[in-house]
Amino acid sequence: MRRSRRAKILATLGPASSDKATIAKLFQAGADVFRINMSHTDHDRLRSLVAAIREVESDFGRPIGVLVDLQGPKLRIGTFTEGSVALEIGQTFVLDSKQAPGDAKRVFLPHPEIFAALQPGHRMLLDDGKVQLRVTKCSKTRASTVVEAGAVLSNRKGVNVPDSMLAFSALTPKDRSDLEAGLNAGADWIALSFIQRPEDLAEVKKIARGRAGVLAKLEKPQAIARLDAIIEYADALMVARGDLGVEMPLERVPGIQKQITRAARRAGKPVVVATQMLESMISAPVPTRAEVSDVATAVFEGADAIMLSAESAAGDYPVEAVATMDRIAAEVERDPVFRNIIHAQRNEPEATGADAISAAARQIAETLNLAAICCYTTSGATAIRAARERPQTPIIAISPVVGTTRRLALVWGLHCAVGEDPRDVDTMVDRACEVAVEEKIARPGDRIIVTAGVPFGTPGATNMLRIAFIGSDGRSGI
Repeated sequence: MRRSRRAKILATLGPASSDKATIAKLFQAGADVFRINMSHTDHDRLRSLVAAIREVESDFGRPIGVLVDLQGPKLRIGTFTEGSVALEIGQTFVLDSKQAPGDAKRVFLPHPEIFAALQPGHRMLLDDGKVQLRVTKCSKTRASTVVEAGAVLSNRKGVNVPDSMLAFSALTPKDRSDLEAGLNAGADWIALSFIQRPEDLAEVKKIARGRAGVLAKLEKPQAIARLDAIIEYADALMVARGDLGVEMPLERVPGIQKQITRAARRAGKPVVVATQMLESMISAPVPTRAEVSDVATAVFEGADAIMLSAESAAGDYPVEAVATMDRIAAEVERDPVFRNIIHAQRNEPEATGADAISAAARQIAETLNLAAICCYTTSGATAIRAARERPQTPIIAISPVVGTTRRLALVWGLHCAVGEDPRDVDTMVDRACEVAVEEKIARPGDRIIVTAGVPFGTPGATNMLRIAFIGSDGRSGI
């Protein structure tokens, strides 16, 4: 099954899409990677979902990626005697360490790390920013604030502190347990929530030990301020616009989205754009015009993947949402302006053999109008560098490691296939020609370009490029 687009689709599974039949329909509609949100999934359910995905993968004979999204630290206030209070602009409101139920003057905040980080002038945002507080005085057990935006505040609503660097790991005890469960279940990607610094990723990578790629969700101002260092540590990135739009002014989010996608492409790291992309399709069979434009913008920017959350997890039209996203992406990529934008954003290759080979392969393939660029890759690095070039020519990633092909399902433009490491160069070229024909990307009489690392099976050693003619038997001809 070959997609008619280069951008990938990441679909979240949930109550509306947790059985094998629906997962199969989502895959047929266009989903390339499935996200399992550990905020709402126990370990038994995780294992059953991964098993169902692998059955669908076997039925269709195509690699499918699985992303396990860790919950991250959840900061919440306590409860109120009456269940809720109405806060008005200008009033004083206290958050403290007393466990008694709150009222219109105070509430329990069970997070000493927040008190330790607060300073006068810092903002506190409650209930996704509906209530905005400004700290006037603070200690290790108490914060006095003035209400700058008031609303009704009810029990256990979330707390965001965009101006404060919290002294805790992004990996909670629940996350550690979920991480091990995800790795044992065979997850291809682990997404880490609410990171503040690159060191937050180091702990996850140490535990994962290469068994899964680590994706950094960028949703805090502290992470944006350290973007370059986080990109260096991360295997992939996500523009998590939900919490990012709470902690930063909404009008800044589009610019930050472009900053992240371009920085990720420059570094050759896959990037996902997420949150509210087709939000209205949770309850409607068609999206709004603004949502269509939003999805199109992410595709025009060259994002590797675009993500559906509640639309596919809990909405009334999960399959239709994926199909709609598929159609939008495919139409954008047919637009003549798309190629101009992608070309204008192309970066110079880095001073490495892999980048030099990838840039040359793209230029040769486009100049000679070749049918495909075939990359032999063990770790996935060769194929990711090829995708960084955003060529017009289709890219086929061939790997002897099935886990690599699943991980690469997240990456722009890669059509992945499992294949053994070749014995020699001639065998490699023959197999590349066969795969290109089998996958209906090329036909006998076409030419392809093949890149690989010699000796074979050496990760990151891309150093060979060869043009091949596909003979009448589907193998390399003269």
